Amino acid sequence: MKPLHWALAALLPLSVIACDDFSLRDATRGKGTLRWQVESAPATKSTEALPDTNDYILTVRDASGTVLYEGAYGDSPRALDVEAGNYTVGIVSIPFPEPAFDSPQYGDEQLVQVPAGQNVTVRLNCTLQNAGIRLRTGPEFLQAYPDGILYIQQGGTRLPYLYRESRIAYVKPGLASVLLYHEGQNRYETLFNRLMEPREVLSLSIVAPGGSGGGGKNTISVQTDTTKVWAHDSFVIGGNTGAPISVADVPSRIGEEGVWVTGYIVGGDLTSAGKNVKTEDITKNTHLALADRSSTTEKASCLAVELPQGKVRDALNLVSHPELIGLRVRLKGNLVEKYFGTVGMKGTADYEFP
Repeated sequence: MKPLHWALAALLPLSVIACDDFSLRDATRGKGTLRWQVESAPATKSTEALPDTNDYILTVRDASGTVLYEGAYGDSPRALDVEAGNYTVGIVSIPFPEPAFDSPQYGDEQLVQVPAGQNVTVRLNCTLQNAGIRLRTGPEFLQAYPDGILYIQQGGTRLPYLYRESRIAYVKPGLASVLLYHEGQNRYETLFNRLMEPREVLSLSIVAPGGSGGGGKNTISVQTDTTKVWAHDSFVIGGNTGAPISVADVPSRIGEEGVWVTGYIVGGDLTSAGKNVKTEDITKNTHLALADRSSTTEKASCLAVELPQGKVRDALNLVSHPELIGLRVRLKGNLVEKYFGTVGMKGTADYEFP
């Protein structure tokens, strides 16, 4: 054999070893190793059957969003030989495109940096990613609404929640609604809107007029178990919805119209940079910030209130009336999820000074 052939034959076994042994790194080429590991399965007090971890869906993406691996965790490679850089490693127990019963989605997502010449292991700790709603109705509901059907709506999907249904309907984090469909009139009535948080499971009692729920809502109580935050509330159909609410109550009433909110005028110019609203030298007369305390100035704790052209803007804009800052006021309008980066009131139609 010629000397060159001997040299090539000697190199071949070394190249095979380098491909299989991820502990060998060549830092000059900017390479690293990315590994992943799922921590212990989430504990639960419920009777839900959790999927086998090996069936979880693993996704690995680079900084540009290119998918390097997507498939079952049990089928994934032991590690990936990657260029130095940032990577996103995510895992979910099941796909969850729309509201559905018995569909808790567990998962985690981590952003990790892989330096050249180093091995990096991502530890994924799966927790509940979606939220749930359980509806409870009594016999008086059927008596009052014999043709009524309850639905849980999110986005363009309506999930029927039949009278004897006892399962949890799972939804994505975000705004979800409970609707009452009047079959004889062929119309939907929105009963309840709520911004659902990950891991939150809301148990909501729907009480018909004359039922045992009284004349208004109960105080929300929260219990925590190992995987979920359980919230309990009641809703009286046809109950008093005209009483003013606080700024803190607004997130649970998103989507409702003609709602009175009480708070303190604390500033304006929410378009300005920074975490706080401006409290002096206001330049915008189109909106103001309302809060539960007169000392609050953080945007995230405020309700951004639109001041439409007309009597409301003339009376409340802080360019013309800076003396209003610190005063308590009641405002009536439509509650929206986002306005200047926080919860908002649009179409403000009326105001009162208590």
